[in-house]
Amino acid sequence: MQSAHEVRPRRRSAFAAAFLSLLFPGLGHAYLGAQRRALGFATPPILIGALIAGVAVRLDAFALAGVAIQEWFIVAVFVMNLVGLAYRAAAIVDAWRIARWLEHASTPARERSDPVSGKTAGQPARSLIVVPLTGLAAVLIVMSLAHIAIARYDLVLAGTTACIFDSGARGCDAGSTPAPGASAEPTGEATVAPEPSPVGTALPAASAPPWNGTERLNIVLIGSDEQGGGHNTDTLITVSIEPATGQVAMFQLPRDTVDVPIPEGPARKLFGRVYAGKINAWYAAVRDRADLYPGTELTRGYTGLKAILGELYSLDIKYYVEVNFDGFRRVVDALGGVTVNVQVPVVDDHYPAGGGALQRVYIPSGMQHMTGDEALVYARSRHGSNDFDRGARQQRLLLSLRQQTDVARVLPHLDELAAALASSIRTDIPRELIPRLLGLAQRVTARNVSSFIFTPPYYQTEFLTSPRGYIIVPNLERIRATVRDAFSADPGIADRRDQLAAEGATVYVLNGAKASGQAARIAAYLEYLGIAASAPGQKPDIPRQQATTLRVYNGAEASMPLTVAALEGLFGTSAEILADPASTADMVIITGTATPDLTPPPLP
Repeated sequence: MQSAHEVRPRRRSAFAAAFLSLLFPGLGHAYLGAQRRALGFATPPILIGALIAGVAVRLDAFALAGVAIQEWFIVAVFVMNLVGLAYRAAAIVDAWRIARWLEHASTPARERSDPVSGKTAGQPARSLIVVPLTGLAAVLIVMSLAHIAIARYDLVLAGTTACIFDSGARGCDAGSTPAPGASAEPTGEATVAPEPSPVGTALPAASAPPWNGTERLNIVLIGSDEQGGGHNTDTLITVSIEPATGQVAMFQLPRDTVDVPIPEGPARKLFGRVYAGKINAWYAAVRDRADLYPGTELTRGYTGLKAILGELYSLDIKYYVEVNFDGFRRVVDALGGVTVNVQVPVVDDHYPAGGGALQRVYIPSGMQHMTGDEALVYARSRHGSNDFDRGARQQRLLLSLRQQTDVARVLPHLDELAAALASSIRTDIPRELIPRLLGLAQRVTARNVSSFIFTPPYYQTEFLTSPRGYIIVPNLERIRATVRDAFSADPGIADRRDQLAAEGATVYVLNGAKASGQAARIAAYLEYLGIAASAPGQKPDIPRQQATTLRVYNGAEASMPLTVAALEGLFGTSAEILADPASTADMVIITGTATPDLTPPPLP
């Protein structure tokens, strides 16, 4: 019978102890019966885990994303990952050594081997120690792989955010820089007035005061086309956010807009009071001009864009976010595509297919799941519709991506998404503001977003042919009034105006009542509603009458039903459906003595 001091310690597997410590520090020590040691190793990760969980519970996904892109957080994750690697390795090795010691202690003296080398008297060490060390090495390798993966994604995040927030960072694709004299428009359209040669000295560096968190925040979203070595800012959406209410207004300016006013400064002295070229070429016109705007070649063009759009809208535009079209395609693909409610079919027989070739595009109405290529075509197609429809499609895509992007969609595509974002997105929004902006974004729903697309006839005047090609000229008073009152105006008026403008009807108003200025006033009122109307001054073919006559020509009642319904309701009459190939108008209104004298409301 053995005495108490002769009872052998219970044998435990060194591999099992190491493996359990791999699962959680201290678990292997508890398995070996070393409770104090187990508690000592387990306490720090438990406390740190509880702290992280407490913070995560209080923050939503948007807030966590905002924190994750901060430089201090990325560095902290890297350091904590290294510390965690060393700590877990120490716990695993310590548990393994204790198990080996217990195994040594439970072996009779004549059979004992060294607890580390495994050497027994009269026996070589290699055959006894290879298996335990192999198991320990396997556990350490598995543990290290997890930390290597964390370090890799941390470095990916560091590189991606550096490229987004500092496009001049090493290893980033800062976008194409056209050679001197390169065309800013690969399609061959005339978009730029001849650029004068550089003059003057470079302006000193300057920085605008950052957003204070309470005032109205304005950010311009830029969709750029960098094909053919140019840099056309074809999509310009200025997002205006009211922090107190969470309301958002989106102001989109068509790329063919000309004569945009230039703010006071060197650029106005050089170009004049307005920029004669199309707005999509303004970036390229000022990017290389250090005497016009401060900054580097990578930032100067954006400074100029914020300045000229700010002058147009009478807004202080703080920041920009740019996505090039190829990058947009890659981002959509990385997210697994995007589902869009196509409200109007897209038909375009002249969509550029590259190399000067054209292709036919057809996208049916209804819910459509699009790849990156399909989404890009949907956003860019412009020959089968008008600028209003194109702008509405682009805004619909942005809102669809915003609503459909979540953690479950992002995680499986982190590598592709990181590469796409790093090469395609640039911004000057300070990183420290991102958590607050994401918090604002979470409060945004489709209900509190108002969309304004500044297209003819109400906001601009269209010229199909001119010495500058196809152009549209802005009505500054109407645009500025809309921007100023975007958060207080009736959103229904803007929606109806956009819907009527989208149909693109041409309406003539003829003065059948012989009332001075009546036709011109009604045409102006119809323009206020979003209908392209004019009073050509020709005499109607019917004598003076009491009721209003509405004539609809050549099938316009089928393609422009909203306009027909609006005019019928406005004048209390039914449309006469006629066929006349010689008619240059889709609809003709002949006023009568009972026609209401409609006048557009004065601008505030």
